[in-house]
Amino acid sequence: MTEIKNTYLIYGVSKGLGKAILKFLPNSNDKVFGISRTKPVYPEATHNNNIWIHADLSKSQQATATIKEAIGIEKIDYLIYNVGVWEKTGFTSSYNFEQLDNSEIEEIINTNITSSILSIKSLLPNLKLSKNGKIIIIGSTLGLSNHNKKEVVFSATKFAVRGIIHSLRTHLREYSIGVTAINLGNLATEYEYEEGVEIVTEQHKGELIPLADVISALKFIITTTNATCVKEINMPSMNDIDI
Repeated sequence: MTEIKNTYLIYGVSKGLGKAILKFLPNSNDKVFGISRTKPVYPEATHNNNIWIHADLSKSQQATATIKEAIGIEKIDYLIYNVGVWEKTGFTSSYNFEQLDNSEIEEIINTNITSSILSIKSLLPNLKLSKNGKIIIIGSTLGLSNHNKKEVVFSATKFAVRGIIHSLRTHLREYSIGVTAINLGNLATEYEYEEGVEIVTEQHKGELIPLADVISALKFIITTTNATCVKEINMPSMNDIDI
């Protein structure tokens, strides 16, 4: 039986970026705990050493308890919180903050902020078992100053992500656990990673970011030693003029 080298905990693995992270970031002798509300349909999610955990992050305390119970006292080397829901009418011409239902606002905050704080807090003992532990939260360019977008709730949660990262980094410095935010612009999530960067760069002319570029950034972070602190990586698309 192959010895496990590193253990990943990846959130949001059912589709899009989370799916690409699970499939293309770990090595074959790594172990992955993948978390999502919807069960992934691709085989890698439960292949070999990979374990899928069902959790609805809008129910923060319940999700945190479920995840912690599934992982137990196992070492975690890389925790990647890839979660970011936005308003149902977000990024459309019909978006109107004043017409949002309060329950929708609360669900977004629970998923993007509360669950990240509770989950990370509960899993710090697991991360402290690693010789080079990393926490990476996928943020957004809507968490950067003067972004010129209208989505109030999503923006608020992504500003909060940066606050979590900054304070958590100070809290964990004595344990040499790296804490990083990757603030992404518009991703080409409608294209599978396997389609490569050419179709995205040729058809969208710098309007969208290929998933492969995000995987490259993640590889850079996890391969740094615990002597280095990678604070933030901002990745807007080349033609994003809103920040």
